[in-house]
Amino acid sequence: MSIYKDKKSLIIYFSRPFENYAVGYIDKGNTEYIAEYVRDITCADVFKVEPLIPYSKEYNKCLEEAKQRVGNAPIKSKINDISKYEVIYIMTPVYWGSFAPEIETAIKNLNFKDKVIRVVTTHEGSGLASVVEDIKKICVGAFINDSIAIKGTDCIGAKDKIEKWV
Repeated sequence: MSIYKDKKSLIIYFSRPFENYAVGYIDKGNTEYIAEYVRDITCADVFKVEPLIPYSKEYNKCLEEAKQRVGNAPIKSKINDISKYEVIYIMTPVYWGSFAPEIETAIKNLNFKDKVIRVVTTHEGSGLASVVEDIKKICVGAFINDSIAIKGTDCIGAKDKIEKWV
């Protein structure tokens, strides 16, 4: 039994459908599958980070657009208060060795003091990349525990792996 499973939890995630590297065209982004698994296991609240300006459906063009948004990625809506949560799951595909730029926009002004953060990345070879270190720089005062990386091609069938991790 996980020590986190019964804690008041929030999932903050970014996920992108359409053309994905090594997966092809998908209706739902890889990270969204993982967010749903964690939600089902933990009963966590969920906040989907959505870009104000949608990305291209084409993978390579999306990556170029993401590169241009680093440090300035507007999102449709924000979370203002995470005080009622003990555990925050931050989930993102790996873009350019770090998180999707919209994740920074979503988390940069929140108070993470004494929160437990669990990071999940989806990737096709990057693993966690520098996502954990980059999140530590933003989430000052948080405890980052037990991060996990899931290959995008494995996301749909990763429920058992996620259940063991949670």
